Amino acid sequence: MCGRYYIDDDTIREMEKLVRQIDKKLLEEKSRDVFPSQSAPVVTGREGELCGEELMWGFPGFEKSRVIFNARQETALEKRTFRDSLLLRRCVIPAKNFYEWDKKKEKYTFTRPDGRILFFAGIYNRYGEEERFVILTTQANDSMRRIHDRMPLILEERQVKDWIFSRQKAEDLLGQTPVMLYNSTEYEQQTLDLQ
Repeated sequence: MCGRYYIDDDTIREMEKLVRQIDKKLLEEKSRDVFPSQSAPVVTGREGELCGEELMWGFPGFEKSRVIFNARQETALEKRTFRDSLLLRRCVIPAKNFYEWDKKKEKYTFTRPDGRILFFAGIYNRYGEEERFVILTTQANDSMRRIHDRMPLILEERQVKDWIFSRQKAEDLLGQTPVMLYNSTEYEQQTLDLQ
């Protein structure tokens, strides 16, 4: 599951290196946490080129005030809400890190050990006048499993074009295990040694 992530100047600069066209508003983007129902930078494919643009995070939910912000990679092709988007409208969501909470409600920050930005596999669709995206999730790998059983489907930078432009390669990427991540928390449990 991915319900909040962080973007900063590095995120936008790395995104800018990938794309041919970028929405100028993104170059003024400030470092911030991104929540569902907010606009955020994404990489899409328009007319055979990678483009940087801003889309709303979350498909409209079945209840009026709710949004669907994740889709399970295992079942996305079977679900009417996600199927056409997965086949025709794939995107990539860049992030510096993302957050997850364990069962004790302790917040963990997940980053790449090499410090590079993360690229989440996503899909998008048009609802009325705006385009909206969701992040695909997969089973947690060993670096995440003790905190949560789901995590974003993370792509390598070299896989971004394949994910966006090749249906066959995108279907293959759905089954990959994401890179191992480093996690940290704002507070650590301390113990008293009585020896």
